[in-house]
Amino acid sequence: MTRLYLDWNATAPLRPEARAAMIAAMDLVGNPSSVHAEGRAAKSLIEQARVEISAALGADGADIVFTSGATEAAALACAGRGLHCAEVEHEAVSAWCDADLPVDAMGQVEVSAPRKSALQLANSETGVLQDIPEGLAVCDMTQAFGKVPLAFNWLGADMGLISAHKLGGPKGIGALIIKRGMDVAPQLRGGGQEMGRRAGTENLIGIAGFAAAASAAGRDLADGVWDRVAQLRNILERALSASANETISVGNGTGRLPNTLCLMAPGWKGETQVMAMDLAGFAVSAGSACSSGKVRASRVLRAMGYDEGLAGQAIRVSIGPGVTEDDVLRFADVWTKAYAKARARAA
Repeated sequence: MTRLYLDWNATAPLRPEARAAMIAAMDLVGNPSSVHAEGRAAKSLIEQARVEISAALGADGADIVFTSGATEAAALACAGRGLHCAEVEHEAVSAWCDADLPVDAMGQVEVSAPRKSALQLANSETGVLQDIPEGLAVCDMTQAFGKVPLAFNWLGADMGLISAHKLGGPKGIGALIIKRGMDVAPQLRGGGQEMGRRAGTENLIGIAGFAAAASAAGRDLADGVWDRVAQLRNILERALSASANETISVGNGTGRLPNTLCLMAPGWKGETQVMAMDLAGFAVSAGSACSSGKVRASRVLRAMGYDEGLAGQAIRVSIGPGVTEDDVLRFADVWTKAYAKARARAA
């Protein structure tokens, strides 16, 4: 059985460019804070990575602070600021904010005070894209970076969150993007690294892989790779709807990530779907990877107005470059047959 990976929003496969850059960085022995030649070589790699990520992100003039991931970046950006967000935000953000902003049935968030709010550009579960208001305090770009054209400078946000492993870089490295002139209180103190905003010896190997992945992701966007992914997502969506017309495709009708399909199958629990597909050779999820191990209805879907029953009967299929039309049609066929069996058992 050939397995098919359809959980790109949880983590994307490591890009060969990132792997090569990480292997090369392993040969740099110096500590980036050391002043000798070896240390300067390591520091130079980090500064070049900032330039490359800034170019890929459209963040010219902004500061890039490397962190252990977008979760740490969210803590650095949001802690102690009294920000507001919506229940559809990733828990890494909502943990630091009052989740009281209204959400409509399509997953769109109403932001009345941008400078006191945090908002994601793309939802990891539904793929729904948001319009970012000018002056937003914190924009979570984690899922959107590398999948849709964007520039931090266009968004007009004060800070942004990104993570390497969502775009084909290594796990364990992310960054906080800070508009020049803004500042944050460091959560980790001691060494003064990262412009005094995040102490600790930098993850040189991870940073090298992050920069290489970001540059490669930018080339993919320019080459139309994600436009073709969107076509495959639409083929899959139509195939599933045609064979099981009681399914609900969440967010269909509004702007979404090109690779994401959130599908509700009435009468078939999401975690049961995930297990059935896993046994059949397909990797999908029942929500955000950070919370999908917990058996509970998606709070994102509840916030959009779905009842707890339906919210617990959803899966997320997220595809990427390299997936083919034959792949998505094979998944559609297997999933449809499994759903028919589940409904027959419940009858």
